[in-house]
Amino acid sequence: MATKAKTGNKKKPIILITNDDGVTAPGIRALVEAVKGLGKVIVVAPDKPQSGMGHAITIGTPLRLQKVNVFEDVETYACSGTPVDCVKLAVDKVIHNKPDICLSGINHGANHSINVIYSGTMSAALEASIESIPSIGFSLLDLSIEADFTAAVRYARIIVEHVLKNSRKDKHLCLNVNIPKGEDKMIKGIKICRQAYAKYEEEFDERKDPHGRRYYWLTGEFLNFDKGKDTDVWALKNNYVSVVPVQFDLTNYDLKKKLETNWKF
Repeated sequence: MATKAKTGNKKKPIILITNDDGVTAPGIRALVEAVKGLGKVIVVAPDKPQSGMGHAITIGTPLRLQKVNVFEDVETYACSGTPVDCVKLAVDKVIHNKPDICLSGINHGANHSINVIYSGTMSAALEASIESIPSIGFSLLDLSIEADFTAAVRYARIIVEHVLKNSRKDKHLCLNVNIPKGEDKMIKGIKICRQAYAKYEEEFDERKDPHGRRYYWLTGEFLNFDKGKDTDVWALKNNYVSVVPVQFDLTNYDLKKKLETNWKF
């Protein structure tokens, strides 16, 4: 059974890292770099991109787990499944125990507002939270494979250090962290936010393949309906790192109270 790594007489935390862009994505390399020295890092990540998978799990096909040499001096495994599969396998078959913290990302692209529902990055973090493992999902608002992760690395380390110091207070802690695109010097700081009310206005672009058969390509525009200055969308637009506490309990407690009062059976 895995135990905390020892340094002298002090035990260092076990840090599980995963993502949804794949084990070789620049973003996960940046996250490994961000937490270097904070604990024993173990990486279990998809062997291919899994963006938009949400909380999907693999139940109809076998899962493969292969040890790979991607990061120097970091135990790393490539998994054939989803980000959630990665967390489950890491706990049961790699670490044989619960890590002290689970980090997911750094995602290439935003996971603010409604994106949290579709995000494989955040679903991995939420899966850890379900298992009573404090977790954080990190995303950078830059889809480019050549994105500059300098600011993301710095702020990821700051936030991870805070969580490691205080995680015992809330074992279900899960944070959705988004970092603005741009140079580090342009970022004004960190804002604790709520999720903005926003959504995609979607449509399917109909096209034809070389054989004349129809196919569809999902397109859409992100629309923010929330004018509040305490939201993740506002914070990012104004060059702040946004931190939104999220949870896996989807109960609408206000509506529950209304139904208990007004519905008679």
